[in-house]
Amino acid sequence: MTLYATLEEAIDAARETFLADNPGLEEGDADVQQFNMQKYVQQDGDIMWQAEFFADEDEEGECLPMLTGEAAQSVFDGDFDEVELRQEWIEENTLHEWDEGEYQLEPSLDTEEGQAAADEWDER
Repeated sequence: MTLYATLEEAIDAARETFLADNPGLEEGDADVQQFNMQKYVQQDGDIMWQAEFFADEDEEGECLPMLTGEAAQSVFDGDFDEVELRQEWIEENTLHEWDEGEYQLEPSLDTEEGQAAADEWDER
């Protein structure tokens, strides 16, 4: 699992991964049917992102499905508004780091770092 500091970086990496997983497919010929993304809050409070593209709506990945069909294809083609994608994200689905590389839906409040992340989360 690779996380990125910006959603745009995560989308770019997901596009590259999709093309690498489909050799011989040119970027302009890609037919994407599903876009998934996931938001993470690190122990230090930093926000990180992960994204995925799939050619089939039934495929499952590490992230939550966000868009399908033409909307997913638009994101793949770079025709999207990052602010709008962030607004569509359901905050209850955000994963919080509680141990290095381990995530849960609620921030850990039993450590100083966890409390700092929860405080920063509440400020957003």
